[in-house]
Amino acid sequence: MTEHEPITIFGQVPSKSNSYRIVNIGGHGTLARSETLVRYATSFYMQMGHYRKLGIAGLFELYVDVYFTTMGHDLDNSLKVLLDCLQKGGAIRNDNRCVKIVARKFIDRRNPRVELRMVEL
Repeated sequence: MTEHEPITIFGQVPSKSNSYRIVNIGGHGTLARSETLVRYATSFYMQMGHYRKLGIAGLFELYVDVYFTTMGHDLDNSLKVLLDCLQKGGAIRNDNRCVKIVARKFIDRRNPRVELRMVEL
């Protein structure tokens, strides 16, 4: 078992349910990432530090504290965005290898952020 040092990602994590829009490509409707999600994913990648390119291929656990600006945000909708960002950033190879998530929701109106750590099994 390998426990990785925690990291903090600053910024308001967008909700997965509000992060896509329908676009028309060649006469067919498809989903595209919203500008908010693209900006967050880019910011996340830049802040990943030692998590970038870990390439965890095996089973892992995710421990995360999400600090929102208001209570109006859903914790569960943020988890898929976080896992997608970890995968896109190279920390994990596939988010389907996550076997446990311990997530807590907090409010910090001035400093929204995500504090996370991962444990390889």
